[in-house]
Amino acid sequence: MSKSATLYRMVTPDHICPFGLRSVDLLKRQGYKVDDRLLSTREETDAFKQKHGVKTTPQTFIDGQRIGGYDDLRKYFGKSPAGQQGTTYTPVIAIFSVAALMTLAWQFAAGNMLLNLTTLLLFIAISMSFLAVQKLQDLYSFTQSFITYDLLAMRWLRYGYLYPFLEAYAGIGMIAKLPVWWVAPVSVFIGTVGAVSVIKAVYIDKRELKCACVGGDSNVPLGFVSLSENLFMVAGGLLMLLG
Repeated sequence: MSKSATLYRMVTPDHICPFGLRSVDLLKRQGYKVDDRLLSTREETDAFKQKHGVKTTPQTFIDGQRIGGYDDLRKYFGKSPAGQQGTTYTPVIAIFSVAALMTLAWQFAAGNMLLNLTTLLLFIAISMSFLAVQKLQDLYSFTQSFITYDLLAMRWLRYGYLYPFLEAYAGIGMIAKLPVWWVAPVSVFIGTVGAVSVIKAVYIDKRELKCACVGGDSNVPLGFVSLSENLFMVAGGLLMLLG
């Protein structure tokens, strides 16, 4: 016996409800035949909400029973809430994974050895550049988090705004193979200050903070990840100095 559901969702010339599209997809993946009823005007949508006593669309009905919106539909099928919930390391994993693959691709295309110190330095440089971009997307949001634990930014707030540019400069400088003394001191300095700041905030003061390493609006917890970022910068600078 085929399963069927009726879905009411808003589709107007200037707005297509994304949760409506997600509801259609979820129902079909669960094996339901969808009676997809489009609410094509704001007036039609308001009338529907008033009739059924609901505040939002989409609304799904199965066997004559109103299930609710997209989140309610996921719950009905025993699925976890959509989107990222609570703390997550996903942004960091994505950045470091892509940086590693780009590094290997770069070395492979250039005919170089895949695993050596040059590869490590290139990986650090690409990772730093990616992380800098994350911060530069919203400097205010980044600094809101950064100045609560970075020891230098707490005393000189403008350093918080300068930091992403310094990180980008150091990362790009490593890739471009700029003169060592133009790049390495910057990388070692910001990495050392950052590492000491994280150690004090997390491991000495035992504070629970969000990491600003991937931007100010992330849910990445401050700790090992941010410490690793800073140690990478120190290592990158030292590799240049010793190379």
